[in-house]
Parts: sequence; structure tokens; C-alpha cells
Amino acid sequence: MAYQWTKTDAAAPERVLLIGLDCGDYDAEASMAELERLTDTAGGLVVGHTVQKRPAPEGATYIGSGLVESLAEFCRQNEVDLTVADGSLTPVQARNLERALGTAVIDRTALILDIFAARARSSEGKLQVELAQLQYRLPRLGGQGNSLSRLGGGIGTRGPGESKLESDRRHIRRRITALQRELKTVQERRERMHLRRQKNRALTVALVGYTNAGKSTLMNALTDAGVLVADQLFATLDPTARRLVLPSGRQVMLVDTVGLVQRLPHELVDAFRSTLAEAAWADVILDVCDASDPACNSQMQVTAQVLDSLSCGGKPLLHVLNKCDRVPEEERFPLLGTSVRISARTGEGLPQLLAEIDRLLPGQWARAALCIPFDRGDLTDRLHREGKVLAEDYTPAGTRLQVLADPALLEELRPYFI
Repeated sequence: MAYQWTKTDAAAPERVLLIGLDCGDYDAEASMAELERLTDTAGGLVVGHTVQKRPAPEGATYIGSGLVESLAEFCRQNEVDLTVADGSLTPVQARNLERALGTAVIDRTALILDIFAARARSSEGKLQVELAQLQYRLPRLGGQGNSLSRLGGGIGTRGPGESKLESDRRHIRRRITALQRELKTVQERRERMHLRRQKNRALTVALVGYTNAGKSTLMNALTDAGVLVADQLFATLDPTARRLVLPSGRQVMLVDTVGLVQRLPHELVDAFRSTLAEAAWADVILDVCDASDPACNSQMQVTAQVLDSLSCGGKPLLHVLNKCDRVPEEERFPLLGTSVRISARTGEGLPQLLAEIDRLLPGQWARAALCIPFDRGDLTDRLHREGKVLAEDYTPAGTRLQVLADPALLEELRPYFI
């Protein structure tokens, strides 16, 4: 296939060439556009890209020796530092491309891992990234040319796992085992936390969806959480939980999760499973989509695939079509099934979103009048914490309350009904 180059004179730390294949098994054009955004997020400058139509990757060079010769000349003329393949490269393919093109070479997975390494902030996030990097790089040690020894040398080399790459395989395997053990402890701690939430009848709503769909902006709009918002892929990696009060008065925990992309590397899905599992524990899942993106439907399919892998099939799911302020009325997606149209930036549709969350949550609240003895202030506090107190006054017998609360909680407090 003939290829065209997009060129810019803007300065950048690394000048990047993108190469991809169109094998007919996914939308190659959309995938390359996403790869360009990923490269920009990692700090690279894309100076050219090409997509080669082939039935399958070529074993020695991924894209075929004929095209490689043309690309080598382009790389020399345009001072390309790094070539990124929009697919998985074998060590042999990467080594052959490095030699032929005269640039460093990484693939899509390595690029995404690099971004995760730069964005992880919590200790859990750093452990997850290091594990994913080591699992990805272990089979490539000694076989991928110079890319894996570019310690501190640019895109594809960042992260806590980089200093381990020159160690022997046995040492890296021991480190992987240790990381898996640490993450298992983290996962067990998360499970205990979720069990406590269940015991306390704390309801949870999880934000999931494609990266840069506006999940963090939505969380900030609903809860004033102060989560980092940036027009970049993977601006938020570490899960954030904030309390949200619904129109009914019910309080829920709203949890943000790591964003998704097409063909998310299995190393990351495995390493971030405990983080993504927030969706599996949730009572309601909000699939936040960028309604202004032409690939909105395919992005929803990516989210559905990941949710299926986490066994979330039976959870109440609400499709949240965000950024509708960027879409003319006549071009907006029709509302199908359980979905709402919003703009987290302007606030449009947020009341409808909150009402839908209220409707989808299990257990409608009931109304009751109680008199709680003064020596049981813990019960009064619990009603304030887990229900909605409509009226409260004090009598010689105790604290009189009119409340809305979960029927199961009210059943526990039946002896105090009046």
C-alpha cells in the first residue's frame, strides 16, 4: 500500500515514525490515530506514519523488506529517533528493524507501558506497572537489540522496572514472584475493604470506559474530588473513591478506574486486575464514552470486552455519553437501552444521570420514625451516615428522628420505632 507522511517542524525530544499493518481484523486507521495520541502522550513527536496492507505480519521485519528499505531512507532524511509498531513485535522483528532503520524500535505494548510508568503515583500503581513491564520484557531480554538497554534513554525506557533489565533472567523471575506476592496482599486488602463496605451496606458506583472519555472530569463535577484532569490518554491511573449524595439522599462511593484502549496489553490487564476489579465489586457501573469521538461505538465494545473478562455481565450498566456539548444536536447518538447524554464540563444532563443511578441501585429506601436512647448515639450516627435524616429533635426519652434508609437497616432498628 502507498503511504503518506505527515511532517511538522516543531521541536520534540524524540522524533517518531509509526508503522502499522492492515490485516483486516480491526480498524487500522483508527488504531493508528490512537497510536499517534499515545505517542504524543509519551512526549514524542510523530514525523511520519505508514500502514501496510498484509494478510499477516512478515516474520523477519513485521512490515516486509521492500517497505523497510523505503523507510530506512525516510528515517535518515528526517532524523527519526524511534520507530513504534502498532502491534506486537517479536525480538527478531525488533532487532531486524533496528538494524535496517537505524532507530530504536518498540511496539504498542511497550509504548503503553511507558505511559503507565510515567503516570503511576500510588505504591500499588507502581507495583502494577513494574510487574507488567518485567513480564513483557523478560522474554525479550538479549533478543531485542538496543531498545531494552536504552536505560533512561527516552520513550519505552521509563519506569521502576528499567533498572532490572540488565539483570539475569533468574533475578527478574524472582522479582516478578515478589511483585505478585505484594500485589496479592494488596488485592486481599481491597477485598477486605469491599467486604466492610458490604457489611456496612455502603453502595458503590464505578466509572469505567475509554481513556480520555472524561471520567475524571465527571467525578470532579459530581463530587469536587480534585482528580487530575488533562486532555491526554491515561491522565489518571490510580483509582480514586469519593462520596456522592444522590437525589434520594442515599450516599454512595463513586470510584474512578484506569482508562482503556484498543487491544489493551494483557500484561496490563493482568497487573491492574485488582484496580479494574472495582467494577466487579460495584453495585452500578457507569460506562463513560466520548460522544464526540467517531469511534465511540467501538470504544464501548472495548469496555464491554474488559467488563466481560472481569465477570461483570450481570451488573446494572449505564452508558454515559459524555462531551455532548461538542456534538451538534442533529449529529448526536440516539439514546438506546440504558443510557444518558451529558456534558461533565457544562453540567448538562447531570441531574438525569444522578436520577438514573438512584433508579439502578438495589433496594429502595423506606421511611420510618424512631426514638433512639441517648446512650445509643452510635445508632443515631449510623442513621446519619447510612440514611437520610429528614427531621431530628430531642425528648426526655431520646433522639426522635424521621428517616429514609435501607429497609434492612430499619429492620435492625425496629425496637426503636415509634
